[in-house]
Amino acid sequence: MATEHTERPEPVEKSGSGRGGPRSTVAVLGPGGTGGLLAALLSRAGHRVVCLAQDGTADTLRRAGIAVRSAQFGAFTASVEADTELRVPVDACLIAVKHTALDAALTRIPPAALGDALVVPLLNGVEHPAALRARYRPDRVAPAVIRVESTRVSPGVIEHGSPFTEIDLAGDGVPRARLDALAAALAGAGTTARVVEDETAALWAKMAFLAPFALLTTRYGLPLGEVRTRHREELESLVAETAAVSRACGAPADPASALARYDAFPPVAKSSMQRDAEAGRPLELDAIGGALLRAAGRHGVPVPVTSRLVEELRAAGH
Repeated sequence: MATEHTERPEPVEKSGSGRGGPRSTVAVLGPGGTGGLLAALLSRAGHRVVCLAQDGTADTLRRAGIAVRSAQFGAFTASVEADTELRVPVDACLIAVKHTALDAALTRIPPAALGDALVVPLLNGVEHPAALRARYRPDRVAPAVIRVESTRVSPGVIEHGSPFTEIDLAGDGVPRARLDALAAALAGAGTTARVVEDETAALWAKMAFLAPFALLTTRYGLPLGEVRTRHREELESLVAETAAVSRACGAPADPASALARYDAFPPVAKSSMQRDAEAGRPLELDAIGGALLRAAGRHGVPVPVTSRLVEELRAAGH
């Protein structure tokens, strides 16, 4: 349920200053590969960061901080606060857990504790904003899309492999000044962050690229280079299907550009879903493939290749 609409006129703890602006207080739910990297960068830039995690991880982070090894940002260790539940006022809460863990993780951020803070999900898929708006203030849910390759090696140890960390912030109905302030904090911490006007377009732009990549690499257990050659026809069909669903949902789509992006990716690239399958972890199959099928059904868009691949992955126990 939405919380009571009480405003907090100024960001918490403005006494310090990070690079490029006032000091913010940011919670990070899920300090893994993505969340841990952003937590460390924000802390290094002078912001107060509170990581929310299980007891063991929280203890490790309080004691040792977050160690980052990155070609883009160098090697550094940043100190952070850590807790199992949000207990202090924050300006924003970045949600960086996997979709499969979302419901359980949200118990760590009670709506009353979150108050007026921005809720910034960095999740795959397109259905989570509605669920978050049903739980928190709808006009404070600011879905974001992040492009990064970053892995948690162990609690508090992050390896950042991509030469980029790009974030698009959106949020229908969210005050633009709040989005601009968060984008400035993230940009000051070293990421490429921007505010985009169209939430639907931002979410579907990622979905249209991610779904074919995730479904094919996971189904065949192959890196992208082999998928785009050995299963080229299926890749082209999936790109066409996701583009058609994206357009039906009101977002622009360019299948030719999508294929060009796949062809430009390193041949050894693996999707996060494929990595989860290899490690025996739960897959975000429903958040990606299932959501695509549901959107296609609502709009009457035929997606036979997507349907077959999702069915085959489910039949394999995923």
